[in-house]
Amino acid sequence: MVTAAAIEVAGLAFRYPGADDESLRGVDLRIEAGDFVAVVGGNGSGKSTLCKTFNGLVPHFWDGDFAGEVRVFGEDTLESSVSALGRDVGYVAQDFGNQLVRPTVREDVAFAPINFGLEDWPARTEAALEALDLGPIADRFTWQLSGGQQHLTAIAGAIAVAPRVLIVDEPVAEVDPERADDVYRHLERLNREHGITIVVIEHHAEFVARYARSVVLMEDGRVRWHLPVREALGRARDLEAAHIPVPPVAALVRALDPDAPVPLTVEETLAWVGANAEVAPAAGTEAASVPESASDPAVERAVVASVRGARHSYRTVVGPRVPVLDGVDLDLRDGERVALVGGNGAGKSTLLSLLSGLLVPQAGTVVVDGVDTRASTPAALADHVALLGQRPGEMFLTDSVRGDVAMFPAGRGAPDADDLVDEVLDRFALRPFADRDGRLLSGGQQRRVTLAIGLAMRPKLLLLDEPTSSLDLRSRDDVVALLAALADRIRCVAVATHDMHLVAEWADRVVVLEAGRVAADLAPAELFDDPELLRRARLVPPQITEVGRGLGVRPLPLSLDELLERLVLRPVGAVA
Repeated sequence: MVTAAAIEVAGLAFRYPGADDESLRGVDLRIEAGDFVAVVGGNGSGKSTLCKTFNGLVPHFWDGDFAGEVRVFGEDTLESSVSALGRDVGYVAQDFGNQLVRPTVREDVAFAPINFGLEDWPARTEAALEALDLGPIADRFTWQLSGGQQHLTAIAGAIAVAPRVLIVDEPVAEVDPERADDVYRHLERLNREHGITIVVIEHHAEFVARYARSVVLMEDGRVRWHLPVREALGRARDLEAAHIPVPPVAALVRALDPDAPVPLTVEETLAWVGANAEVAPAAGTEAASVPESASDPAVERAVVASVRGARHSYRTVVGPRVPVLDGVDLDLRDGERVALVGGNGAGKSTLLSLLSGLLVPQAGTVVVDGVDTRASTPAALADHVALLGQRPGEMFLTDSVRGDVAMFPAGRGAPDADDLVDEVLDRFALRPFADRDGRLLSGGQQRRVTLAIGLAMRPKLLLLDEPTSSLDLRSRDDVVALLAALADRIRCVAVATHDMHLVAEWADRVVVLEAGRVAADLAPAELFDDPELLRRARLVPPQITEVGRGLGVRPLPLSLDELLERLVLRPVGAVA
């Protein structure tokens, strides 16, 4: 039986105004009604542009050269309007902050169902708030939320309408790991129970494996293929060429046996490994395998920044102030790679703002490179500390990458400004983009530019807020490598992140924030070996670490290579 198509695309091509190349070229695609589709591909491959054609944003809002045809349940999007299509097609964009249009969380979630005249809008609003655990902040003002909380609010507003097609660009960007699962579980429930066609743009292969039914691979503005999820994730070469990693569990099993079936979950992986491999004894001592906690007081390192008794809260228009940090004590030292982790609203971004001097604590002190932030200005502190925020586009103030990178050293009158800019552009492989407007680059390219801007400032302390959010594999690995390479120029790097792979692969120290306080200060391996702390902080270990725990591997592996070193494939015919 032939099912109805939710979306049909034929011969689609699109070029943005002023662009040399087409962002979409000759796209043909059919998405069946009721499917759960993951659109994957490298940064700049055309994923977001393609999905913007499904609700008419391209070409009605994003103007350009448009050719071909896009139909949603048979309706030609070129002959309709964005508002008319909006009842059938919900959309949560990558720049989700721009979708928040009402003062409070509750009002914003209710806006779309009220606007469409849905009589049951109160019930829809409460159901969406409950689904994403937004009840406790429902009456907070949206401008007071963390990035992850804003994203959840935008998603709740879209699902409250229950459209026939729901498109979410990067559903878990800036969302803490536990709530990320909540988001996907609710999308899966909408798909299964209500038949809503779900389309997600996703870089996290583990979510694709667990929830999607089919996968569209975008490459250079074209659809390379559209396949069932297990077959798609079995095409490791295609995915790697597009800078999309297969799920870590699939990479593990394929490394042990290239002909093995592709597992999609930790549970499937444990079953396969249990039947086909065994855990070998550790090669060295356990102590040698566990990274020493960077917070060990026995390790003498010069202090780069010191926070003592810091308290901070935000004023509301009505009601009491909302506390965010409540008596934080923290030292950041020479040579450290510090990951700040915790649930949405735990205070990570506020702590970075205090360290940068953009905010001063309402109680307590913050001292950076010997300078009390109360006695200085953010402009003067910029000689000591640089903060790269969650929104890369906010750092682009000129019409070229070169101009943005040069702004600080040139503005400070540095005699070597030109040479420094050239060196930084080369170091971050940005020469081809030097004369481009940074706001028009892909997400991964923008992240590289912001790192270049930060390095050109030559700070002692570099602070980054969600540096790997929304990046493909290559861009994410580039960021990790560049962060590691900054050790020769920057005394300390601190990163606020929900990316547990970054924590495992890069950090040597993890500071866990919970309810505005430092709940723990430890090494990555120690964090992932504490289930109760992970639960309270709404964190989920990397898949490889979960598999290692399930197999009883000690110390817990933090990478694929570490786990592979402990596994031995049984000979064919051997009994488990």
